[in-house]
Amino acid sequence: MARIAGVDLPRNKKLGTALTYIFGLGDHLAAQVLNSAKVDVNKRTEELTEDEVARIRDVLESSYKVEGDLRREVSMNIKRLMDLGCYRGLRHRKGLPVRGQRTSTNARTRKGPKKGAGRRK
Repeated sequence: MARIAGVDLPRNKKLGTALTYIFGLGDHLAAQVLNSAKVDVNKRTEELTEDEVARIRDVLESSYKVEGDLRREVSMNIKRLMDLGCYRGLRHRKGLPVRGQRTSTNARTRKGPKKGAGRRK
């Protein structure tokens, strides 16, 4: 099983899809990484050689920010907004939608389940 950027890639999937299991890599970026590492996109993960895995790792480490570094950067950006006390930071703090969506109805993903009048535990 190939392990890249601290993530075990699934065995039976094509590399283009398997690389999307890494946080920060989508379909398009995965294809770019494989092209620059000179690895076939349609090759399966179990068919990878150690040399190909090393080349993919090198490309990811040198050119892209993925997994832990990216997660840390995103959380620091959110923390910075909250510390500034700007509108977006306040919305993050309160757990409400940040990008201008309505909250009268919907927004259940951010707000959690309804707290109705007749609802009991």
